[in-house]
Amino acid sequence: MHGSLKKEIATYEQRTPKSRVALEKAQPWMPLGVSSNFRIYEPYPMFIADAQGGRIRDLDGNEYVDFNLCFGALMAGHCHPAVVQAVQERLAKGTMFGMPHELERELAQEICARYPVEQVRFGNSGTEATMHAIRLARGYTGRDKLIKMEGCYHGVHDAVMVSVKPKADKWGLPTAPTPVPASAGIPEGTWKNTLVAVFNDLASAERLFAENRGQVAALIVEPVPMNIGICMPQPGYLQGLRELCSQHGALLIFDEVKTGAKLGRGGACEFFSVKPDIVCLAKSIGGGFPLAAFAASKQIMDQIAEHKVFHAGTYNTNPLVMAAGLATFRHVLTPENYERINKMGTRLVEGHKEIIRKSGLQAYAVGACANGAVMLYPKEVRNYRDWADIDVDLWRHYWFAMVNRGVLPQPHWWDEQWTVSAAHTEADIEKHLAVFAEVAPALAAAQQERAGAMAR
Repeated sequence: MHGSLKKEIATYEQRTPKSRVALEKAQPWMPLGVSSNFRIYEPYPMFIADAQGGRIRDLDGNEYVDFNLCFGALMAGHCHPAVVQAVQERLAKGTMFGMPHELERELAQEICARYPVEQVRFGNSGTEATMHAIRLARGYTGRDKLIKMEGCYHGVHDAVMVSVKPKADKWGLPTAPTPVPASAGIPEGTWKNTLVAVFNDLASAERLFAENRGQVAALIVEPVPMNIGICMPQPGYLQGLRELCSQHGALLIFDEVKTGAKLGRGGACEFFSVKPDIVCLAKSIGGGFPLAAFAASKQIMDQIAEHKVFHAGTYNTNPLVMAAGLATFRHVLTPENYERINKMGTRLVEGHKEIIRKSGLQAYAVGACANGAVMLYPKEVRNYRDWADIDVDLWRHYWFAMVNRGVLPQPHWWDEQWTVSAAHTEADIEKHLAVFAEVAPALAAAQQERAGAMAR
């Protein structure tokens, strides 16, 4: 660990002692002291007291401009007034029915108006959405095998917990990755039905289709992989996947858990002009509530209507959550907000590019509407293996330095990205840039120092 990082971590510890105590109290009662493995990091995670709009406060009262926004699930910002009002109005009418109600149909209509789909089913998380989409594809095609991309994350169910972050000693050839289970407890018979291709490499997917002719039910892909920072698809790549799936009778599933609300009104389908067979949505469509959906044509969804594929869930279409979702679609995910967020997002990316150029930092900034990231690489990341070669300590230096100066630039972990929300202001964007301008020279110096040490 280089000296500058040690100083930033020491400052973090001085500013956040109550978070350390909170973790120590929780550790006897929960594994790692947290309820998701993504929430733990060294020396300890920041514990939150409250949040409002584009700001968040920790237990010690430190306030941050929040570009983390719950791993991108809060493009509405914290406690958006329209969402809060909608939920408050529903509270007096019942919190759970377990029976149909009209908000279901209203939200389904909103989704079908925006995405190239005809019918919708709802769930509570991105994991549920992709799990049911894959089951639906298998039921529709009568096939078992699935193709996913190395480095892409589609939730924590067994079929997709494959080659999420594989290590170099196990990942196989660059053009023909070896499927690697990402957790203990996944049956071999399950993960071996998941084939792994390389993002931005059509030939690798084509080879898998050829080697497993007539056996592939679906290809699932993040249109913009956002668990390797931000990795933009090369021109024609997504269209090529569409053609391959059609040619081989497999369904194309767009995992739009991260992109569905944040790339524009119609998500990646509209952004890239590609029509998948199934769309999976979650995170920012709920305005801070646990809402997810998978949607497709009536022909595909008829597998559920005809009782061939089973889908259920006690908490599906919880009326409080559906009210939050409707308010989010109608009052947050609007043309006016997309225009404003896109403008702020562009300013943030372009500002970072200029600061990177002036500082001499070997890095680049990339963005797509509400999403953006500083990528600490000398050239564009095009797939997981490009991303895997990262200076983790340099990234941690960046994150802790930004946090210590009052900007939460993105979730902690170097595979994430920032989110610009409807609650952010131009002043928030300028503060983000001002803090990065203060931090970037030290990052560049540390980067050069480490490069020199490695060369020796």
